[in-house]
Amino acid sequence: MRVTVDKDMCIGAGQCVVTAPDVFDQDDDGFVELLNATPGEGDAEAVRDAENICPARVITVEE
Repeated sequence: MRVTVDKDMCIGAGQCVVTAPDVFDQDDDGFVELLNATPGEGDAEAVRDAENICPARVITVEE
């Protein structure tokens, strides 16, 4: 699994952080920070959920 984010399009909703806190965080301005671009299977479901719940659709997950 490989995760990418488009920080320039992020609106700072923070749902990714709530859903997958080991993979995503927010910077000082509230925009997404990717903590782990290659999360393990233990985070896979949460990362997919974060991708689907993101209102700005800035998270991309490749299997």
